[in-house]
Amino acid sequence: RRFNSLTLQLEGLKITKTNKYPIFIFLLLSYMFILIANVGIVILIWKERSLHQPMYLLFCNLSINDVMGNSLLVPRVLADILVPPSDRLIHYYECVMQAFTTHMFGTNAHTVLMIMAFDRYVAICNPLHYSIIMNDKMVIKLTVSAWGVAFVLVAILLSLTIRLNRCRTLITNPYCDNASLFKLSCESVFINNVYGLTFTVVLLSSSIGSIILTYFKIAAACLTNKSNSLNSKALKTCSTHLCLYLIMLVSGMILITLHRFPQYAEYRKISAILFNVVPGSLNPVIYGLQPKEIYKSLSNIFHPKRIMLF
Repeated sequence: RRFNSLTLQLEGLKITKTNKYPIFIFLLLSYMFILIANVGIVILIWKERSLHQPMYLLFCNLSINDVMGNSLLVPRVLADILVPPSDRLIHYYECVMQAFTTHMFGTNAHTVLMIMAFDRYVAICNPLHYSIIMNDKMVIKLTVSAWGVAFVLVAILLSLTIRLNRCRTLITNPYCDNASLFKLSCESVFINNVYGLTFTVVLLSSSIGSIILTYFKIAAACLTNKSNSLNSKALKTCSTHLCLYLIMLVSGMILITLHRFPQYAEYRKISAILFNVVPGSLNPVIYGLQPKEIYKSLSNIFHPKRIMLF
């Protein structure tokens, strides 16, 4: 049975008239904060020469990813909250683009945090050769590999879905993703499920594995080198990185788990939106304000040095 309609309907959030505006205001303020905080940190790192260090340059990838992921998702969700469910229509190609961006956002978060873990490993375990290993070329290579791997994996994921004929038009989600797109088909989605599961397992196992390995080596370096300054530096930079990783991992795990329980469909929809909004809001706060260099640069902007008159 073929239908292949180019106009799809988004189910969106099932919200009442009383909580429609509080949800709208919360999402709007969250989105504005994500934009201002992440774009602000990227501009600050770009303008301040003292921040042109691999750690901050790699963090810019995370900020760009947060802005990109939320900009193609939150405005659409906000628009849908204000219209009745029957008017929540989306073009098929826009839906595919949204699904691509959603999966790029999630995959990129893992690949970028993996290259940031490598940077922390080199800085703490091999400090004398840090500037040689983590040169400009290496930073560019790591950045391109993080985005390139995510792009290829997601492109294959979506191309397997696009090939399917569609016989349904309802997206049972607040926004488009790969699973909601292939559920529109009446054909066999066995290959999609196999690749989707393999993709998730490979990404999560390589991500968790690399984080455990690098942090094990960092802990071993701190124990063998009994330098208090090294240990405090390691603790500060690694605690922020690990905190970001755990926020992203937990929010992703909640979403994956809720997919297995259809009776909690509304909770799954809310967690799907929060999966983008929560890390995007917390990343610039946790990572941006802890390092002394960023804090000093912000202090100089908001509290310029006062000229003392004698």
